[in-house]
Amino acid sequence: MNSKAKKKQAVARATIKKGSGKIKINKRALELQEPTYLKQFISEPLKIAGSLAKEVDIKVNVKGGGFMSQAAAARSAIAKALLLYSKDNKLRTAFLAYDRMLLVDDVRRVESKKPLGTKARKKKQKSKR
Repeated sequence: MNSKAKKKQAVARATIKKGSGKIKINKRALELQEPTYLKQFISEPLKIAGSLAKEVDIKVNVKGGGFMSQAAAARSAIAKALLLYSKDNKLRTAFLAYDRMLLVDDVRRVESKKPLGTKARKKKQKSKR
């Protein structure tokens, strides 16, 4: 089964199948992820799922965005994949109670740059005299 999640420019695609609890992100084991706070952040849905996480193998491909956006997208894709696999309403409720962003993609995007400015809203300072 496949699931997809987005955060800013990062897109994560997760594939879940019956297995022994192996989690790979971009062909790299979750245990090898650095820094450690990212590893903990990504593994949150696995802790909430409990024993279900030990019954499945999950492979995640993440492209685009920065390292934190990629981590958030991977985390969300893992949660959605676990939900697809289990079809358990209690797990869905647990995910939503813990953090809504596990199941709902972040729709916010970077605002486009406007003329006469260096960024989206920043403008050149005006002088009165």
